[in-house]
Amino acid sequence: MAKRTKKVGSAGRFQARYGVRARTLVRTVEVQQRAKHKCPKCGQKSVKRSSTGIWKCKKCKHTFAGGAYIPKTAQSLDAEKMLKGSINNI
Repeated sequence: MAKRTKKVGSAGRFQARYGVRARTLVRTVEVQQRAKHKCPKCGQKSVKRSSTGIWKCKKCKHTFAGGAYIPKTAQSLDAEKMLKGSINNI
């Protein structure tokens, strides 16, 4: 692939189409999904996306389901907080 400018990043493939806001959203989502994330099992920053919603740790080979673009979505974090709070109240 050709080198793109720093400002548009991976959304440079769209050139002048689709509008600035749509390209910016695409860029931010793609940067998040391609980053290395923390493994819930071993704690290393080596989790990569293998397919939509499937995440795999390169170090401990732990495979788990998560969000489509990030391993832990905002809804899953909220659910964990509620469960943690209900367990503490027992």
